[in-house]
Amino acid sequence: MKPCPCGRTDRRGRPLPQDQCCGPWLAGAPAPDAEALMRSRYTAYVLGDEAYLLATWHPRTRPADVRPDPAVKWLGLEVRDHRVLDASHAEVEFVARYRVQGRGTRLHERSRFVREDDGRWYYVDGDVR
Repeated sequence: MKPCPCGRTDRRGRPLPQDQCCGPWLAGAPAPDAEALMRSRYTAYVLGDEAYLLATWHPRTRPADVRPDPAVKWLGLEVRDHRVLDASHAEVEFVARYRVQGRGTRLHERSRFVREDDGRWYYVDGDVR
């Protein structure tokens, strides 16, 4: 079983397989909360899944091109905080590590998410820290 790139673990600290973690969301099921959506978006970046990134980015803030950079090698994700603001708004703070052209980098962001009337969560935007 292939471990999920998002790094989520079970109660014993073992990595969850992708098909039991982000796999259902990547296959089209709605993510149950903002953290699950954020983790699945990280996994989509690792896998180069442009269609999923477009589908889960709020249309109001979505750029025209979200193609993942093939030169980027994603190394790991740490979710630091998941804060539910109300039934339709949440924030997730995370640090994603990656390497580009041999140089290690960290993306530390507090992302904003909204749940629309269709019941799906969408990434809106974020503040890089």
